[in-house]
Amino acid sequence: MLRTLGGIATISGLLVVLSYQLTLPIIAENQRVRTERAVFQVIPGATSKRDFVVTGQGLEPGGEGVEGTPVYAAYDASGALKGVAFTGVGNGYGGAIKVLLSYDPERQSIVGSKVLQSNETPGFGDKLDTDPEFLKNMEALDVRLSADGSTLANPVVTVKHGTKTEPWQIDAISGATISSKAMGQAVNSAAQRAVPAVRRDLAKLTGTQ
Repeated sequence: MLRTLGGIATISGLLVVLSYQLTLPIIAENQRVRTERAVFQVIPGATSKRDFVVTGQGLEPGGEGVEGTPVYAAYDASGALKGVAFTGVGNGYGGAIKVLLSYDPERQSIVGSKVLQSNETPGFGDKLDTDPEFLKNMEALDVRLSADGSTLANPVVTVKHGTKTEPWQIDAISGATISSKAMGQAVNSAAQRAVPAVRRDLAKLTGTQ
């Protein structure tokens, strides 16, 4: 009986590993497609994109073997840069919240957002994507850099609903404070990481270098 149980456990384990290996490429491809669609959603008017990565050496073209933070440059039909997108992650009530953010280099602001992954309570956490008042935060959220260009001049923070006074603050959703704070964490961490590299190597995105 012990040998039988051991054999069943071994076979079950092998099947789990095999299933994981077989489905991993499919999951990765689905995630790639979902992210690509979201890029065009948060950057209206874009018809194509190029993938870059923030590395220790700066902004580099994305590709196999290149590791770092992904950055997506989106272009219109004439090839002009329409905007830049990157992802951020914050800790919400139900776990990690992953969001795609649209950045306008000219305005030095976050100008759009799309939640890619969330396990927040239905009716509350999903307001990050649907609440009109909350989404106004993402129309012109200030992420300009400090004088030396190494960090944000003002970290993005979430404040209590109705108390926003600065363009780098996010006005929380009433009743969904934890989810709102997670969005603030996601935006701040992503912008602190990506914006300095984008500003420094903007010529690589516009094709002037």
